[in-house]
Amino acid sequence: MQNFEYRTPTRLIFGQNVISKLPGVMAAYGKRILLTYGGGSIKKIGLYDKVKELLKDFEITELPGIQPNPKYDPSVLDGVRLCKENQIEVILAVGGGSVLDCSKAIAAGACYDGEPWDLISYKVKAQRALPIVDIITLAATGSEYDAGGVISRTETNDKIGYIDPLLYPAVSFLDPTYTFSVSAKQTRAGIADAMNHIMEQYFCEDATLMNDGFCEAGLKSLMINGKACLKNPTDYRARAEMMFVCTLACNDIMSLGNSSSGWPMHGIEHALSGFYDITHGEGLAIITPRWMQHILSERTLPRFVKYGVNVFGIDASLPPMEIARKAIDATYAFFEEIGIPMHLREVGIGPERLSEMAHHVAVNEGLDKAYAPLQEKDILQILEASL
Repeated sequence: MQNFEYRTPTRLIFGQNVISKLPGVMAAYGKRILLTYGGGSIKKIGLYDKVKELLKDFEITELPGIQPNPKYDPSVLDGVRLCKENQIEVILAVGGGSVLDCSKAIAAGACYDGEPWDLISYKVKAQRALPIVDIITLAATGSEYDAGGVISRTETNDKIGYIDPLLYPAVSFLDPTYTFSVSAKQTRAGIADAMNHIMEQYFCEDATLMNDGFCEAGLKSLMINGKACLKNPTDYRARAEMMFVCTLACNDIMSLGNSSSGWPMHGIEHALSGFYDITHGEGLAIITPRWMQHILSERTLPRFVKYGVNVFGIDASLPPMEIARKAIDATYAFFEEIGIPMHLREVGIGPERLSEMAHHVAVNEGLDKAYAPLQEKDILQILEASL
C-alpha cells in the first residue's frame, strides 16, 4: 500500500431543488460573479432563468458558448479577460464537465499576470485562484469533486489535463433532475467516461481490497443505472445514483494507497479528441477494450481475472486466460449494447494521422511509465486495432 495525502475541500449539496440555497452560498464569496455556461441547454430546461432570479441582487457577467473539449482560445482567454475587466470575485459554472473544466482554468488565469497557458502547461505554478461554485447538469466527468480539468489548444492539437489543488470547486450543487434532458448520446458518453475513470484506477500494480470493492461496485452501478437512464431518462433513482458514482469516480477516493496506473487510456484518447474534437466518452469506449487486449499478459492477468469475476460474474473456475478474454469481450459488448460507436472510422477518424497521434501521445503523455508501459509502437498498434 502506497503513502498518500488526501484532502477534499469541496462541499457537495445533492438532491432535488437544492439550488434554493444558491444565494446564501454565493454571498460567502462575493457579489461580482462570472456566470459560465455552454450552448444554451440550461436555458431550455429553465435553469438559466432560475439562477438569474435567485441571484438578482448580484452583479453578473456572462461567458456563454463554452464547447465540449473546452478551448483555450477563445473560452479560457475570454473568461480571464472578463474576470480582470469586471473585478470578478467568484465564478459560477452551470452545465457539464466541460464548462467546469474551462472555469477552473479561468479561475487560475484570472489571478495570474502572464499567459494563462503557462499555468495549464505547468510552466508556472498558480499562487491563487478565484473560488468556483458549480451546478452540474451532466453526470460524467466528476469535475465537480476534483482539482483538475482538461483544456484543448486547437492550433497545437494539445489536450492537457490541468490539475492543481487550488482548482477544487468550493461548492458543487448536484440535482439529478437537471440530467433528465441529457441526450442519449451524451448519457452513453457519460457512462463510458465515468467507467473509464474507475478502470484507470483499478488496473494498477498495487491495489487494496477495499479500493477494488469500491471500483467494482462503481462499475456495476454505472452499467445497471446507466442502462436504466437510457431506458427511462426521467428515472430519478437511476439518474441520482449515476450522478453520485460519476462524482466519486474521478476524485481519487477509489484509489487511495494504490500505485498509479498512469491513466493510459485517457492519454491515448486525449490525442483523438485533441486532433479530431470527438466526444471524449466515445473515444474512451473505443480505446478501452483495445488497450486491454494489448496489455493482457501473464503479469497483468490476475487483474483481468479479478475484473472479470467480480464485475461481470464470469465463472471463476474457468482457465484464467479465458476469464480475462471473456472480461475484455464483455467490456466491448456493454459499450456496443448501449449504442456507442466502437470503431474510430465511425467517429470520422481514418488511418491518415494515426502515426502522428501515436507520436504525440508518446512524447507528451509519459505512458512509458504506465502500469503496462507503452512505447510509441504500442500506442500505434492500439490505435490501428481501434479502426
